[in-house]
Amino acid sequence: MLAPERRTRADILTAVAIAALVAIVTAVVALTSGVRSTHSTTATTDVPAPSSGGAIPAQVKDLWHQADGAAMRSLVVGGVAVTADGGTVTGRDPRTGDQVWKYERDLPLCAVEVQFGTVIATYRDDRGCSQTTLLNAQNGSRVAARSSYMDKQVTLWPDGTYVLALGDDRLEMWRSDMVRTLEFGYVDAPVNPHTQPRTDCKLLSAASAPSRVAVLERCPKDAADRLSILNPAPKDGTAPEEYSSHVLNEPGGAVDGARVIAVSDSRIALYLPGTQTTPPVLTIYDVQGNLLATHQLSAPLTDTAMVARLSTGFFVFTGENLIALNPTTLDPLWGTQHVLGTPALMSGQLFVPVADGLAALDPQTGAQTSRIPLQRTDYHNEPISLAVSGTVFLERRGTQVYGVGAPAS
Repeated sequence: MLAPERRTRADILTAVAIAALVAIVTAVVALTSGVRSTHSTTATTDVPAPSSGGAIPAQVKDLWHQADGAAMRSLVVGGVAVTADGGTVTGRDPRTGDQVWKYERDLPLCAVEVQFGTVIATYRDDRGCSQTTLLNAQNGSRVAARSSYMDKQVTLWPDGTYVLALGDDRLEMWRSDMVRTLEFGYVDAPVNPHTQPRTDCKLLSAASAPSRVAVLERCPKDAADRLSILNPAPKDGTAPEEYSSHVLNEPGGAVDGARVIAVSDSRIALYLPGTQTTPPVLTIYDVQGNLLATHQLSAPLTDTAMVARLSTGFFVFTGENLIALNPTTLDPLWGTQHVLGTPALMSGQLFVPVADGLAALDPQTGAQTSRIPLQRTDYHNEPISLAVSGTVFLERRGTQVYGVGAPAS
């Protein structure tokens, strides 16, 4: 029978040293992790989605307003209005503006969007806009997170299946669980070198549909901008799969200001600025990059131009006019003048902000059917992004979101 082992003084000192090292590492992780600098207040119960068939109010006024410097448009998901400012994302009651939940970090927000019944919040650290958190929109709880090298400025574009994250040098596509399906452009530390078709181009603009991504690039060796059409989810996300890529030969292709307007599963729409001899145009391409149609515009897009995607199609706010695009072919259907921003749907009617209120338009023709008067408070002609929650309108004016609805009875 073997004698029992005895602990020596050296064994004890080694165990103490290991325990101390573990304690130090744990303390360092706790002090430097993002969790320590995160404050989350979740809702006690899920917020129900509002009814979509309520009576449209005959009179409205500004009910509340909150700072919203990080978003690009009015954000509504489920029964929650979302505002984002500084490092804080807040879910609010659309009618009152009261806080329902809050997620706060000591990092600045880069961009915020909504999709999949969730809120996508991207924060900036020393690796760029690299830290993204997915929040449950009903209660504010954290669902998923991702971290990767990104540009210092990004825009987010949800297409109903994926989320496109676009910077000047790099593009990524994310699934609903925040898993990356595609990286394109500059790669910080490539696992497989030479898989990117180009790494020295500036990414000017991009948009996506569930089966296509369209990217407008400016490359040093090209005489004009380059349109590249990609698979949003190739077999290897580090190796982009291009359906086509070509330099634009159309007039305006070498002029600053070109941008991707919209992408469907079969078409891509680009805006090309005018030249000294040609007007600004909307050009339509198939998914192989072949030019199908050119539509002349009456005026160039301004710096405040925006695009809204609704169930009835795409709507382009040019800076003073609204153009509706066919949801499949992306050809212009109709246009209306003297609007202040992008539209939203309420009870089957299309509403768009105008100088004295909200105009109801026929979604098929653009004909005005009615108008709700509204006297906006503290408004300075900023473009307005409109959203709807039940019978409440949400207007993002500049860096503020306003809840607009019927006065309390």
